[in-house]
Amino acid sequence: MRSWLKPLNAPMQDWRDRSVWVVGASSGIGRATAEALLQAGAKVAVSSRQEAPLQALAQQYPHAWVVPADVTSLESLQDAAQQVQAHQGLDWVIYCAGHYQPLRADHYDLGQMMRHQDVNYLGALRLLDVVLPSLLSQQRGHVSLVASVAGYRGLPQSLAYGPTKAALIHLAEALYLDLQSSGIGVSVVNPGFVETPLTAQNDFHMPALIQPQEAARQMLAGWAAGDFEIHYPRRFTRVLKFLRCLPYRLYFQAVRKATGL
Repeated sequence: MRSWLKPLNAPMQDWRDRSVWVVGASSGIGRATAEALLQAGAKVAVSSRQEAPLQALAQQYPHAWVVPADVTSLESLQDAAQQVQAHQGLDWVIYCAGHYQPLRADHYDLGQMMRHQDVNYLGALRLLDVVLPSLLSQQRGHVSLVASVAGYRGLPQSLAYGPTKAALIHLAEALYLDLQSSGIGVSVVNPGFVETPLTAQNDFHMPALIQPQEAARQMLAGWAAGDFEIHYPRRFTRVLKFLRCLPYRLYFQAVRKATGL
């Protein structure tokens, strides 16, 4: 097979007995992904600040192990990582933690800008700090960062959220280049609109809105194919990928026409 046709990551098609840590598993995409992995036979450690939803998940699935963690605290993540390693080891790490509030420049809120950075981006950096040494030592594993198509280019209502997701995309690309030779896979997940507690805040029509269970199915399919970028639903994300290629004059005109903003 020509090298440009080969998967960018080792395809993951059998999750039985794989040790996975899902950070941000209390609701939405994170919870649905944890459930899909558990149904596929993985041993899944689930983390978030909210322990009650995690305990409810563990009652349904005996292979779910609850490890509360706050991604804004390095100490909390260090403690959680030690527990995960001691309990089940670590094959895959999935960062699903996220914060979102629609924001435009005429209502600029520094607190919200910083909160988005702290959860969406700095939380991922803290997680890498506690898992990379182990993954590099064992020369295997996989890191998956859940970003968003909002990170492709600037969008209205996304003043705080979009830049953090753009940073995650860039981070995943750099990680891939650095870690591929060490036997560690890296993927970035760029969802479109998914019906979650976060998107419930939107007061506008969300094209091609899908359920979290479909998002999780797409993610497992992408990992099974060895993809680096997993984006969905493609009938929507392909449009945004096209817009990503436009020069600024045409891009700004297209976005204003599509959104009315």
